Amino acid sequence: MKKIQIYFMPGLGANSRIFEHISLPKDRFEIHLLEWKIPVSEDESIQDYARRMANEIKHQNPVLLGVSFGGVLVQEIAKIITVKKIILVSSIKSHHEFPNRLKLLQKTKAYKFFPTKIIENFDKYKKYFLGDFLKKRADLYTLYLSVNDALYLKWAIYTLLHWQQDKIPENILHIHGNNDHVFPSKHIHNFTQINNGSHVMILLKANEISTIICKNLT
Repeated sequence: MKKIQIYFMPGLGANSRIFEHISLPKDRFEIHLLEWKIPVSEDESIQDYARRMANEIKHQNPVLLGVSFGGVLVQEIAKIITVKKIILVSSIKSHHEFPNRLKLLQKTKAYKFFPTKIIENFDKYKKYFLGDFLKKRADLYTLYLSVNDALYLKWAIYTLLHWQQDKIPENILHIHGNNDHVFPSKHIHNFTQINNGSHVMILLKANEISTIICKNLT
């Protein structure tokens, strides 16, 4: 049996470790992990960025899976290459699925005040975190959200908030949690629901997500 080639794209600022709990049968799937590239400039379009990322995909007709902003990116890649299926996790299919508070951020340009320098130098600041809870959160941030280059963060936040897509791609599977506070499910249409799934359910609900992927691809 020919294996299904599936490429995983993490969310904004995240690395591919977020997929460490996803488990797919090795006799049916071959997993390829993608990582974020640093943009060539703050003005690089998502289309040009997607073309660069598409060069990392070495198989014909693959499945592309993207988490959050990674889901936006794989939809753009699918406009460049032929894909078997697009899988979104904790993401959006068009700009109409943005919640109002993100629309407000875009209109007011409040995103320009995001503390990219603090995030870029996070290791210098996390020593000031007090209490076990905050220290554990800081350790998790360091482990999973390691793409902290200031140019990348400015580009990613701007690009996400200004993404425009009206037509939803065909052959798409959207997996979404009903407790997602970044992209609330009330704004999302036509999705497979994960009960009590948060925006980081790729880590916390990996078994359920793995089952849904298998069911829809085999």
